[in-house]
Amino acid sequence: MQLIPSPTKTQVSSRLINLYIISSSVCTLFLFVSFFLVLTSSKTSYISSQDGYATTPTSLDHVVFGIASNQKSWTSQRKEYVRLWWKHHSMRGCVFLESLPPDHQHNHTNDTTLPPVCISGDTSRFRYTYKGGLRSAIRVARVVSETVALNHSNVRWYVFGDDDTVFIPENLVKTLSKYDHELWYYIGANSEIYEQNRIFGFGMAFGGAGFAISYPLAKALAKVFDSCIERYPHLYGSDSRISSCLAELGVGLTHEPGFHQNDLRGDTFGLLASHPLAPLVSLHHLEHTDPIFPNRTTMQALQHLFKAVNVDPHRILQKTVCYDRWFSWTVSVSWGYAVQIYGNHMPLRDVLPVQETFKPWKKGPVLSGVYTFNTREHHPDPCRRPVVFFLDHVSSREDGIMSIYKKSYENCSYDMASPRKLEEVRVLSQKLDLDIKQLQAPRRHCCDILPSTGGGVMDIVIRECKHEELTYMHS
Repeated sequence: MQLIPSPTKTQVSSRLINLYIISSSVCTLFLFVSFFLVLTSSKTSYISSQDGYATTPTSLDHVVFGIASNQKSWTSQRKEYVRLWWKHHSMRGCVFLESLPPDHQHNHTNDTTLPPVCISGDTSRFRYTYKGGLRSAIRVARVVSETVALNHSNVRWYVFGDDDTVFIPENLVKTLSKYDHELWYYIGANSEIYEQNRIFGFGMAFGGAGFAISYPLAKALAKVFDSCIERYPHLYGSDSRISSCLAELGVGLTHEPGFHQNDLRGDTFGLLASHPLAPLVSLHHLEHTDPIFPNRTTMQALQHLFKAVNVDPHRILQKTVCYDRWFSWTVSVSWGYAVQIYGNHMPLRDVLPVQETFKPWKKGPVLSGVYTFNTREHHPDPCRRPVVFFLDHVSSREDGIMSIYKKSYENCSYDMASPRKLEEVRVLSQKLDLDIKQLQAPRRHCCDILPSTGGGVMDIVIRECKHEELTYMHS
């Protein structure tokens, strides 16, 4: 039998060292893997918590509305504005009145086309010292805290407006989806009039345009609101009180150009036809301006606009410009509203500013007619203005959405090189579904004028612009 020699001391020591190295390596590897798994789990949890607003899209179910009204206006046509956009199956909120209308029980019972009515709390204990103002501004301001007090569940945003604020619900939600609802946000827009903003504040969201407050900010505001407005008896309106209390919480206005106060009078065609490169969220003061479509009442015109809104809300009023090289015409499409054709070449920079078809809210000093956007002259001679084609009807087809615009007639003479020879413009487009990147970095779409088929008809296709495509008159 062969004997196995006993290991020497050197060999034993070497084996122990190797065993120690192996054990240490295993432990180190185990700790590294454990740390990595914990870190990954923590990071995943963090992303889920912080970016939940992105992975779980904001919908109307996450929004609660507070609509300020009063008994007199709610019994008039104002409720019809709200009925136009209210979606009872997916919307929550209240219309706040100082008291119930006499016929409320008879006319409002089981009417799901309107939001429920809530009665505002007593505000007699609050001081109001603005000379010539309306102390109802306090009641309207407290719509914010009283809406929060309704204690709805699963709320991300509170949205506030007047009874004559017309919202585009899909665009409201899409606009709010850009923002993290878990942070403190106060979102809205200023007046179109410089002087209004100078007096009331550039950091204030005008209430008629509507504004949104994220859930955690609204909860914090509601807790301190009554004590805060005690310090502002000298302010004129409700929105001044709200913005002042938000300022005390350290929060400023996040401006979104799709909210429209419409502190204008007369024909707002120029403003609507040159809408900012952002979804249309709201319109206001529609009783103080001309109907947005000719030969219709204000309500009929809004109902007509909503035919396009219901087909493609994200594209409504979005401006696209292209050129007819054969005739050197400039064509501007404000989708779902109007097409304008200029009988000459106009660089894009000259087409985009707002035509001053309207008048300011108030007459007064020079600054009362200074606007917060670029304007250009609306020629006093109708025959020297672009030819306008207003929306006639819109429909979905297999190849896209077809919107048809009919000429608005002016008694003007013209030759065969004039766009006045056209009777109709047909626009083919694909439904616009804006994602978060398109909202954060918007880009105007391009269009092509198709070869003429005759019969006084122009055909246009709207499409996404190519990577580095420019909009200009090609030679």
